[in-house]
Amino acid sequence: MDYTIQMDTLWLLLGAALVYFMQAGFAMVEAGMTRAKNAGNIVMKNMMDFACGTPVYWLIGYGIMFGSMKTGFFHPFIIGTNDSNMVGTVPLWAHVAFNTMFCATAATIVSGAMAERTKFKSYLIYSIFISAVIYPIEAHWTWGSGWLSEFGLLDWTDGFHDYAGSALVHMTGGVCACVGAAILGPRIGKYDSNGKPRAILGHSITLAALGVFILWFGWFGFNPASSYGLHTQEQAAEVSNVFMTTNLAAACATVATMVFTWIRYKKPDVSMTLNGALAGLVAITAGCDSVDPWASAIIGIVAGILVVVSVEFFDKVAKIDDPAGAISVHGMNGLWGSLAVGLFSREGGLFTTGQAGRFLVQLVGTLSIVAFVAIAAFLLFTIIKHTVGLRVTPAEEIGGLDLPEHGLSSGYADFMPQYTPEELAEAQGIGLKIPEAQAVPVTIQPSQAQTEQKQKTSSSDVVAHKVVIITRQNKFDALKNAMNAIGVTGMTVINVMGCGIQKGVSEFYRGAPVTMNLLPKIKVEIVVAKVPVATVVEAAKKALYTGHIGDGKIFVYPVDDVIKVRTGESGYDALQDED
Repeated sequence: MDYTIQMDTLWLLLGAALVYFMQAGFAMVEAGMTRAKNAGNIVMKNMMDFACGTPVYWLIGYGIMFGSMKTGFFHPFIIGTNDSNMVGTVPLWAHVAFNTMFCATAATIVSGAMAERTKFKSYLIYSIFISAVIYPIEAHWTWGSGWLSEFGLLDWTDGFHDYAGSALVHMTGGVCACVGAAILGPRIGKYDSNGKPRAILGHSITLAALGVFILWFGWFGFNPASSYGLHTQEQAAEVSNVFMTTNLAAACATVATMVFTWIRYKKPDVSMTLNGALAGLVAITAGCDSVDPWASAIIGIVAGILVVVSVEFFDKVAKIDDPAGAISVHGMNGLWGSLAVGLFSREGGLFTTGQAGRFLVQLVGTLSIVAFVAIAAFLLFTIIKHTVGLRVTPAEEIGGLDLPEHGLSSGYADFMPQYTPEELAEAQGIGLKIPEAQAVPVTIQPSQAQTEQKQKTSSSDVVAHKVVIITRQNKFDALKNAMNAIGVTGMTVINVMGCGIQKGVSEFYRGAPVTMNLLPKIKVEIVVAKVPVATVVEAAKKALYTGHIGDGKIFVYPVDDVIKVRTGESGYDALQDED
């Protein structure tokens, strides 16, 4: 194998590995922007759309996509590694592996838009079909020497251009996501009786941010490695330009989204800004090789604003519930990125050369892909809906998909599902029972000095009290240490959901007003006799106070009697830890 083949193969396989790592990014973004009760289901979907898509693309999809090229019809059971099994300057299997990653990316985009209410088996059927048929057909039109690769109009005859997949990958996934989410319907509680959208907060902005960082990193394989080689000076210059335009567009889009939401919502929206970064990456993917950095900055700025406007449109006007913003990030910005090639390309760009042919070719190609994918996705999801079913039952949706779909109590240990007030109302209306929180016993070991100071007193001489404290989860360690310091040696902690006056705070999440949202809290129960109840209350207040809404509440109740089951002791004696 000569130097050229070695360099190009290494470059392509490195790119494939980076694109594969983007699957982790998609999983984290989607999991973070949805609720904890569905975390296991979301991770499973993102894992399995890749795992199912890989063999069916190898068996069917790749042959459809590249079967008419000069290499002849692809046969998945080709044996050997001789020179005849080459595609350009790379071995066949390197070419298959790299394109498999792009197919998987198109498939996984849909998961975010249909999250929290889709049957797992139905999602698997969709993943297999898009990997085997939908994506290979439309991608063949351009990357497989199909009709769009040679289509020309007016003064442009070089065909439709999509360097790394703004339209072929991302817009395709976005269109499928839009059709699927529309047929599926919104999540329970997403819209009020007047059709006004309610904010359903994601459970971890940290996970979502991690996913965006991973995706941004993976995009340096997604776009630059689409050169399919790095052995010539021309390829080195091209890859360098691609790397620069990719990063610049993403950065400009992120800043644009931050500024736009800051003006629009009076505060910079975190989750929307994360989507802005992805929007810039999607938009530049089609023309990253054919535009200069100044043009990529403009493309990114437009993408950063477009994603906000698009999310609001689908949320408020179209009434299509998209928890992760996949339709806006990938669908709308994939479309914008494809058209931007016709506007800003060095060769034939409408704004750079004054020629209209290339823009018209991009427009026809983009609309053709949208039409085909939309029709195919509509037929696919409609058939699934009327056969195996597309949506889970209301009870399963309200309780979370982790348990009914996967037998997983929760994707997070001891984390109660986050129910919105609207979901709770829906549950009562259809006679559903919401699972109760499970108690988590916590044992606090007393110090030696505290043990030596214990004094036995008749139970009739002491009145026991029960102190119930409800506060933030992150204040538990401070509360535990404060109780230990005053001699409280045992407590019971329960994960609960609730809210106080926060429900009246005027805030926005992804452009929708936040009304009342149940937040994760801890409920700490303590029964004391020897330690004065006033001491317990004062220590708790000192440990929990921040001065902000949500510090919590303390309730005190009289206790008639206490019985220790093991010894039969009652009253004061039952509350002591002596053997």
